[in-house]
Amino acid sequence: MDEEEALMHTRAAIESVRAYYQAQGIFMKRFGFGKRPALLIIDMAYGWTDPAYATGSARLDETVTAIQQLLPPCRAKGVPVIYTTSPYRPHAEEPMHAQPGAAKGFRRWDERACQLDERLAPAPEDFIIFKENASAFSGTHLAAHLIEKGADTLLITGCSTSACVRAAATDARAYRFRAIIPRQGVQDRAPAAHEWNLFDIDAKFGDVVDMQEVLDYLQGL
Repeated sequence: MDEEEALMHTRAAIESVRAYYQAQGIFMKRFGFGKRPALLIIDMAYGWTDPAYATGSARLDETVTAIQQLLPPCRAKGVPVIYTTSPYRPHAEEPMHAQPGAAKGFRRWDERACQLDERLAPAPEDFIIFKENASAFSGTHLAAHLIEKGADTLLITGCSTSACVRAAATDARAYRFRAIIPRQGVQDRAPAAHEWNLFDIDAKFGDVVDMQEVLDYLQGL
């Protein structure tokens, strides 16, 4: 099954599950925007944005462009901006998703892989988290930082939809932050995984919305 076929089957499954949820009257709740947002940019480092790495994907070029739209209004409105990446440990094993022998021809995981993509360079006032786990909340100061900033809404962007984005949205809900995911601002290596997880996040943990809705919200702050 190729990517197009997988995506077609995934969309059919989504509509079936959506119909079931609606018939049962469960999930699919709109959480809405709060009054004090923060912007979370997950793992937009070269190990993920540069296809030279086995873990990288050219699909993230569109995500970079989308996040570039968000940064100016966020900074103009004083919205806290948080980045995540992985810590680089030269003597540690490569990430669990880079299997030995499966990445021939790709660049070896190195210090550059953990460096944030210069197209989304952080400002001096931004907060950078080096995380060990999928969720930006797990084992980090993210929740404390958001509370300190008085945030009630988390705009979640970055990669990958099926892993770190989903984990952040799930934990944001657990901490009672409103999770907002601009559809154009997240991406996955596999289109089918991307579509399914956007649907499931939207059904249970947050709101998946169009980028323009987020831009209008920021303008109205």
